[in-house]
Amino acid sequence: MVMPLTDTASTVDASQAFPLGVSVPRADSVATEQFSRSTANVAVYAPGIITLEIAYQEPGGMWRLQTLPNVTSGVHHGVVEGFPPGSRYGFRATREKASLPLSVPTVDFDDDGGQPLLIDPYGRAVDQQAGFLTSVRMASDFDWGADENPGLQWRNTIIYEAHVRGQSMLHPDIPEALRGTYAGMAHPAMIEHLTGLGITAVQLLPVHFHLDEPHLHNLGLTNYWGYNTAAFFAPHPGYATKAAQSAGPHAVQDEFKGMVKLLHAAGLEVILDVVYNHTAEGGPDGQTLSFRGLGEDSYYRTDGHGKYVDTTGCGNTLNFGEPRVVQLVLDSLRYWVEDFHIDGFRFDLAVTLCRNAANDFDPRHPFLVAIAADPVLSGVKLIAEPWDLGYGGWQTGRFPAGWADWNDHYRDALRSFWLADRASIEAGGQGGSVARLADAMSGSASLFEASGRSRLASVNLIAAHDGFTLADLVSYDRKHNEANGEQNRDGHGDNRSFNHGFEGPTEDEGILARRAQASRNLMASLMISLGVPMITAGDEIGRTQQGNNNAYCQDNPLAWLDWTSTPESHAMLRSTKRVIRLRKEFLADQPHNYPLREGQSYLYWFDAEGQPMSLDRWNDPGHRVVQLLLGSDDGRVAGLVVVNGSAADVRITLPKVTADDGSAGRLFELRLTTSDLHDRRQGGQVASGERDLVQASTINIYRT
Repeated sequence: MVMPLTDTASTVDASQAFPLGVSVPRADSVATEQFSRSTANVAVYAPGIITLEIAYQEPGGMWRLQTLPNVTSGVHHGVVEGFPPGSRYGFRATREKASLPLSVPTVDFDDDGGQPLLIDPYGRAVDQQAGFLTSVRMASDFDWGADENPGLQWRNTIIYEAHVRGQSMLHPDIPEALRGTYAGMAHPAMIEHLTGLGITAVQLLPVHFHLDEPHLHNLGLTNYWGYNTAAFFAPHPGYATKAAQSAGPHAVQDEFKGMVKLLHAAGLEVILDVVYNHTAEGGPDGQTLSFRGLGEDSYYRTDGHGKYVDTTGCGNTLNFGEPRVVQLVLDSLRYWVEDFHIDGFRFDLAVTLCRNAANDFDPRHPFLVAIAADPVLSGVKLIAEPWDLGYGGWQTGRFPAGWADWNDHYRDALRSFWLADRASIEAGGQGGSVARLADAMSGSASLFEASGRSRLASVNLIAAHDGFTLADLVSYDRKHNEANGEQNRDGHGDNRSFNHGFEGPTEDEGILARRAQASRNLMASLMISLGVPMITAGDEIGRTQQGNNNAYCQDNPLAWLDWTSTPESHAMLRSTKRVIRLRKEFLADQPHNYPLREGQSYLYWFDAEGQPMSLDRWNDPGHRVVQLLLGSDDGRVAGLVVVNGSAADVRITLPKVTADDGSAGRLFELRLTTSDLHDRRQGGQVASGERDLVQASTINIYRT
C-alpha cells in the first residue's frame, strides 16, 4: 500500500513530555497566531527508540509525516499542527538517527496485511478505515447533564456481570438495530429487567478496544469475551450501533457515555472488567501493534535475558516494575472515571499487576499504593480477581484495604455443599460437614482479617463468565467444550457440579425438579451470605451454554442470553427476585454500618435441636443441618437461616430467643423456603423453642 504523504519540517519546539498522548499544548509552547484547536502536543514513551515519527491525517486531508523532535527521559514529544479532533494517526519508530527536516513524498506500506503504524498507547479511539489500525484524536464534549454516581455502599451492592453484546442480542423487546450494543444495554426494556430484578451494579465484560487471537481466525471463531486488549483508553467500536460506527469514533464514544448516563439515571452503577495484565500483541513472535514497537523491554516483563515472563497464559505480561507502565494504567483508569463516569473496576488476573522485581506478589506494590493515594481512584469500587498463572498466583484475601476480592473459597464451598456433596450422598457416600459452608456464608472473615479488611471485602459468586452457568452447574458433570475447536481440552475440569442423574437436557420431571431445587438453594445462599453478591447475567432465567464452561470464543446463541419465557425460566426469575428483595429488606432494618461493628453485630450458630453448635457437630460430615441467627443489637429485625443439606426432611427446634420485652420468646415468621412448598408455607409463624419442618436439601429463612 502506498500512502501519499506531505512532509512537515521538524525542529526542536517547546512541546511537553507530560501529559502523555495527544493533548492541547500549553499556550506558551506555540506562537499565538498558530494556536488553534488543530494544534496538539504529542508525547509518547518509547525508550530505546532514536527517532519517532507521527503520521497523521486530518479529516478529508492528506497524510502528513513529522518527526517528534524532543526526547525527555524516553518520552518523544513535539507540537503537531493541522491535527484537529477526528484526525487519524500512528507512529513509526526507528533506532537510527533521522536527518531533520524529513522529506518523504511517499511511504510504501506493503500489501501483506501487516500493521504499518504503531497505535498510541494513550489513543482515545482506534479506527480501521485505512485498512490497518490507527489511533484517532478525540474531543470530550458530551452533555452529561445532571449525571451523578449512585455512590452505593458496598453492603448494599449487588453486582450483575454482563456482556454488552450477549445481553441484548436475542431480546425481543429491543429494536434489532440496537441489539448487542451499548444502546441496547441501556434500552428501557433492559433497564426494566435490571431494576426489576433488584441488582444495583452492572459489571461489563471488557469494553476496551480488543482484537481476536490469530489461532481463532484459523478456526473461524472470535474472542467473544474480549480479554485481549490492544488500546486501554479506547471503547470497543464493535459494540456500538451500526449507525454510530458509520458516523465515526466520536459517535461510538457518545453512545457509550449515553449508556452510562441512562444506567445511572436508573440508579445502577457501571463497573468495567479491565485487562491490564497483558496486551493483544501476544508472545515474542506475535504481531507488533504498539508497545512492542515502542519499547518491549520496558513495557513487558522479561527475565533479564530478553525472554518474556508470562504469568497470564497470553504470551506477554505488562511490566508493573516499570513506572511508566504503572502511570499508563493509572491514567487509563482515571480517564474512564473522569470522562466516562465509570463507578468501579474489576481487574482481570490482578496479581500480575502487583508483582515486584522478584516476580512475587506484593500487597504494598507501588501500583496499589498509588491507587490508594489517588483522590479519584481511591473513591471508586476496586475488585480484584486475586490470582494469575504465575508462581504464588493465588492471593485471595491478601489485597489491601480499599479492595474487594472475588472469593473463590466461597464459590468452591457453596458448590461443594449443595452439588458435589449431594452427588456423593446420592451415590451412597458422605458429604462434607457444614463448617466450610458456614464460614463462607458468614463472609469468610478469617480470610480477609489479616489484610485489615472486613467481610465486605468478599465478592461472593457461584458462577461467572468463566465456567459453567448456574443452570449448567446443576445439569452437567463434565465440560462439553467441543465447539471451541480444542478437542475439549480447554476449560476447567474441577467444576464441583452435579447433573442430578442425567447429563444435559432431559424431560424427566424428577430430575428437573431436583435441578430447580439446587438452583434455588445456590441463589438463596448467595443472597443471604455476608459479603457482596455477584450474579452472572442469565442465571436468573436459567441460561445454559449446553455444558460449555469456556465460551470465550462463542459469539453466537450458545453464549447469548435466551429471553424466551418458559415455566422454568419464569420460576427461577421469580425466585431470584424474591431472595434479592429479602436481602434488601433485611439490610434496610439494620444500622447503616452493619455488619462492620463487630461488638454489636452478631452471628449465632445452632444445631438442629436449637443448641449452640459444638466442635463435634461442626466437624461431623453426618451432621448437615445448621441454624444461623444474625442481626445487630439495635436492628429492627433479626434473621434466622436454617440450612438442611441432608437427604431427609428434618424437624428442627428453633433457638430460644428472648423477646424484646423480656418475655419467654419471640415469634419467627417464615419469609422464604427454597422448597416447592414456598407459596403454601410463606408467612407461617413458629415460636422460639418450637419445632418446624425443613425439607431435604432446602433452606428456610425466618425473621423475628
